[in-house]
Amino acid sequence: MRGVILAAGQGQRLRPDTDALPKTLLPVTATETILDTIVRGLAEVGVLDLAITVGHAAEKIREHAPVLQERYGVTVAIVDNDKPHWNNAYSLWTAREHYAQGAVLVNGDTVHPTSIERNLLAASATDPRLLIALDDHKELTDEAMKVRVGEGGVELIHKQQPIATAAGEYIGVGLIPAGVADDLTKALEATYTRDTTLYYEDAFQLLAEAGQIGTVSTGPVAWTEVDDHADWALAKTIAEGL
Repeated sequence: MRGVILAAGQGQRLRPDTDALPKTLLPVTATETILDTIVRGLAEVGVLDLAITVGHAAEKIREHAPVLQERYGVTVAIVDNDKPHWNNAYSLWTAREHYAQGAVLVNGDTVHPTSIERNLLAASATDPRLLIALDDHKELTDEAMKVRVGEGGVELIHKQQPIATAAGEYIGVGLIPAGVADDLTKALEATYTRDTTLYYEDAFQLLAEAGQIGTVSTGPVAWTEVDDHADWALAKTIAEGL
């Protein structure tokens, strides 16, 4: 099982701090960046072979890769996203060779406990679908990547759906099994070809309609996606407890 970390985005809402720095390299403790917390968590569950997609300020992640390898005992492959101004459906597609045999997928701006990966890996032993970590405890907002779940698994994954019918929020961490990888690649290509502004969750929706996506509860844990400076402040608080 490999790890795929998406870290090509421009982090526009965190400017000027991200003018020359990927937001995944924003510090959250005295010694760790957001990316460090992700890599440390993957290493703790035995996922040591990692691929990181890069785009905006890619050279900064290249420079930090040897530090990650030495600190956490991982190997890091850098995947160049030549269109970082496109949305992340294309970014994940660029890593298709790295998730082909199965991978834990982590958005590079997500600070969360290692229990998320541990629960996904445990669930994958008996569930062959693509699995997404679902926070079914927190109060949802309009901005959340909301998920509606039915008897057959995920029915709808999209921000623009009613909060009342959503089971929770996808937190940006999932598990791609080898058996679904090829279908995901095709769905991603169809998605970014249709509209370069679409998210990889729009490709997930195509798989959901075929009954190929399930959920794993995060439980009542603290986590955050870092989109703005308020999120970054929260991330620092959460990271201190990881």
